[in-house]
Amino acid sequence: MLAAYAARFSPDSPVDGLEVGERPEPEARENWSVVEVRAASLNHHDLWSLRGVGLRAEQLPMVLGTDAAGVAPDGTEVVVHAVIGADGHGVGPREPRSLLSERYDGTLAQYVAVPTANLLPKPSELTFAEASCMPTAYLTAYRMLFSVAGLTPGQSVLVQGAGGGVATAAIVLGAAAGLEVTATSRSTAKRERALALGAAHAVETGARLPARVDAVLESVGQATWAHSVRSVKPGGTIAVCGATSGDAPPAELTRIFFQEIAVRGVTMGSRDDLAALLAFCARTGLRPVIDSQYPLTDVATALARLDAGAQTGKLVIAP
Repeated sequence: MLAAYAARFSPDSPVDGLEVGERPEPEARENWSVVEVRAASLNHHDLWSLRGVGLRAEQLPMVLGTDAAGVAPDGTEVVVHAVIGADGHGVGPREPRSLLSERYDGTLAQYVAVPTANLLPKPSELTFAEASCMPTAYLTAYRMLFSVAGLTPGQSVLVQGAGGGVATAAIVLGAAAGLEVTATSRSTAKRERALALGAAHAVETGARLPARVDAVLESVGQATWAHSVRSVKPGGTIAVCGATSGDAPPAELTRIFFQEIAVRGVTMGSRDDLAALLAFCARTGLRPVIDSQYPLTDVATALARLDAGAQTGKLVIAP
């Protein structure tokens, strides 16, 4: 089968570690299913893997990708939940928690093997491309907004780094749920895009807000951490799902404990969270923002666009 995989590690230029070529098709085994991938989407996790973060050299070659929608062996249209081992589904009770492409080959291929319990029915209202955007970025944003921060209609949230997959997801999900969303970006075009997607406010990165917010969604890290800590209300929550600009500088611990700010880490979400997210999209008509789509043979171009931060929304790959 055709697949995109990490053939070597390239810390400074991750796309140089990528190869697209033939790999063995996954074999069916007990409690697992082989899914024909109709669409997959990219995440920064793919770039980190190519840099050698989370993988060992002896695991190479490793097929990349965490997100997919496709067709199960019985013909059912499905969405893949990419967290393996969280509930012991099909992998044994001692299986450590991982994401697809960390211990098992991922979704940037014509076929992917996953525990059968990780498959959810794809709502007919969503295309394969739209559904493939849900399992990482949109699931993470959904969990940050509603499970971790516990936000309800009328409350306020700051989304750092408008344009990225999680940030874009948070803007559209938050706006659809009646939240007052403020987005930040250094790019005028991305701020304008955030407003068009439903943000109430869009400001320059680091700019002082008119009022502090109930929660901050942080995926940028070093470049925005101090601003996040200063922008949240006393007793508010900072939900952290990544650090694309590097680990945070001084942690502002004095401000965090004095103002009783909660800091919570988030990596994707549960199978039930994903089911709720898919139902939310089906009922409300909300659809993921797709920046562009590429064939699997051109995944290097898509990854380079992601690495440059040039996208607004998700990059979709069609095997």
